[in-house]
Amino acid sequence: MAPAISISLNDSSDLTDFVINQGHGVKGLSEMGIKALPEQYIQPMEERVMTKIEPRESIPVIDMSMWDDPQVANSICDAAEKWGFFQIVNHGVPIEVLDDVKKATYGFFGLPAEEKRKYSKENSPSNNVRFGTSFTPQVEKALEWKDYLSLFYVSEEEAAALWPSVCRDEILGYMKSSKVLINHLQQVLMKRLNVNEIDETKQSLLTGSVRTNINYYPICPNPELTVGVGRHSDVSTLTVLLQDSVGGLYVRGNEGEDSWIHVPPINGAIVINIGDALQIMSNGRYRSVEHRVTANGSSNRISVPIFVNPRPQDMIGPLPEVLANGEKPIYKQVLYSDYVKHFFRKAHDGKDTVDFAKI
Repeated sequence: MAPAISISLNDSSDLTDFVINQGHGVKGLSEMGIKALPEQYIQPMEERVMTKIEPRESIPVIDMSMWDDPQVANSICDAAEKWGFFQIVNHGVPIEVLDDVKKATYGFFGLPAEEKRKYSKENSPSNNVRFGTSFTPQVEKALEWKDYLSLFYVSEEEAAALWPSVCRDEILGYMKSSKVLINHLQQVLMKRLNVNEIDETKQSLLTGSVRTNINYYPICPNPELTVGVGRHSDVSTLTVLLQDSVGGLYVRGNEGEDSWIHVPPINGAIVINIGDALQIMSNGRYRSVEHRVTANGSSNRISVPIFVNPRPQDMIGPLPEVLANGEKPIYKQVLYSDYVKHFFRKAHDGKDTVDFAKI
C-alpha cells in the first residue's frame, strides 16, 4: 500500500528525509505511483547505457550433481579464469530453502517504514545490521534504485538478538545450507592454484567472515534513466547469489570495454562470482568481473547475495603457492579492512577498487 504522505520530489532534503531518514526507501517512492524519476536518481549517460549487449554470449551453467568428477572441477576453474561468473545447478541447497529466503526478503521489505527504520545507520543496535538505500548516498552524484538489508554474521546468538525476526531464520538457513557448497568451491579453486591443503590460516582468508544482503529493486518509473546497481566488482573471495525470475543482472563480457552479458534467471540455480580478494590471492589468475543491475519498469526484483570474505584483520596478497614457480606478484599485501573501507568510501566505479592493491 502506498505511504499516505506527500513529499516534494523537487526538494532534495524532502526526498532524502522520506527515503533515508523515515525509512521508506525507494520502495516508498515506487509505491506512491510517481510518474517521473526524481532527478537525484538520474545517472550520467555513460552509466546507464550499455552500448553492446552480447545476445549470443552466456556465462557457463555447471551441473554440480557429480561433485567429485574432475571435469566439474575443471569447468569451475575454467569459468573462474575466463568469465569470473558462472551459474550452478544441482548444487545441494534445497529449493525450499531458496524459496523460503525469497519469501522472507519480501517479508522484510513489506514491513512498515518505522519498523525498517529501526535498522538504519542511525538507529541500528549494531553496525552488523544495516537497512539502507542506494550504495553510499553521501558520496554518490546519482543514487541507485535499490533498498537493502545487510547482515554481517558474528554468531547465532547475535543473529537471534539483533537480526529482524521476519527474515532471520530463513537467511540463517540459506547460509547454513550453502556452507558445504562454498567449502567445496573453495577447495576446487585452491587446487588449481597448487594449494592442496587448506589450513586454518587459508580457511580464514577464504571464509573468515560472511555478510548476507537482501536486496529489493522496486518498479521504477523511468528505468532507462537510472540503475539498480552501478558497475562494480565485489570485494569478497566468493559471492553466492540467489536471484529471482525477473532478470536484470549483467556482467562485463570478454569482447572489449562495452560488452555486457545478461545472466538469465534459471529456476533453482545459484550464481557464483569471484571477488577481488580471490583475484588478488590468485595473482590475477581468477577474475573478479564488473557487473551491474538494471532498473525495471514493470516488476519488483529481489536478490540475496552471500559475500564470503577474509576477516577484516587479515592481510591479503598473492598466495605463496601461486608465486612458488617464480611468477612475479602484481598485487601487494594489504589489510583487508583497509581494502573494504576504500570500496565503501566512494560511489560504484567499475574495477577501480582493485588498483588499491596493485604494486
